[in-house]
Amino acid sequence: MAAKKSREYICSLVNETVKITLRKKSTAGLRGTEEFFVQCDQDECQYVDENKPPCPLDKSLFEAEIEEMQETARRRREESRY
Repeated sequence: MAAKKSREYICSLVNETVKITLRKKSTAGLRGTEEFFVQCDQDECQYVDENKPPCPLDKSLFEAEIEEMQETARRRREESRY
């Protein structure tokens, strides 16, 4: 995956501009999956690692980046078949 890029976002909870970054969260187990979430730079925020209301952050803010990563992964899988 390419370097994680952060961007500025105006957060309505803290009423200021924060930096947000797309992250992957892995689940445990034999069939562990990776899930995307958005993390902000506000360590004291109680919603820092959870994109649940009232947190305004959602992975759809990085929709284009997620689609690009999924397309890259799909191409790699196809190439490895041959």
